[in-house]
Amino acid sequence: MSVAKAQSGHIIFGPNFNWKALAPVFNDLLRTFLKETGQMPPEEDIIQMFVRINTIDLEKNRKPEGWNRRGRVRMVFPISDQPQMYLRASAKSAEVVRVTEAISALLKKARIAHKVKYDELKHVQA
Repeated sequence: MSVAKAQSGHIIFGPNFNWKALAPVFNDLLRTFLKETGQMPPEEDIIQMFVRINTIDLEKNRKPEGWNRRGRVRMVFPISDQPQMYLRASAKSAEVVRVTEAISALLKKARIAHKVKYDELKHVQA
């Protein structure tokens, strides 16, 4: 299914997924997200801090914090029965689709099984 615009892009990990699997690719995942959404902090130290905080959680097989800061697009790892992450914007945009697909490609290259869906937020107010 091809989607032109979406408010949220969801990456749902496979049934045998462990958070540890994201640790080796999290640096690239976060930097791809920040670069593609134009939200790259000006200070490299800030990026390194967020990568490190999230990677520590991942290495302990815990859900990471993500990038839930004020901005056009957020990267959220929700509390859920099924391991997943989603990108969310305040309105439907082609950017959400483009960035979700870029992150999906990065995960495929790392051989991390997942599915991509769009606009699946059920209980979140805009």
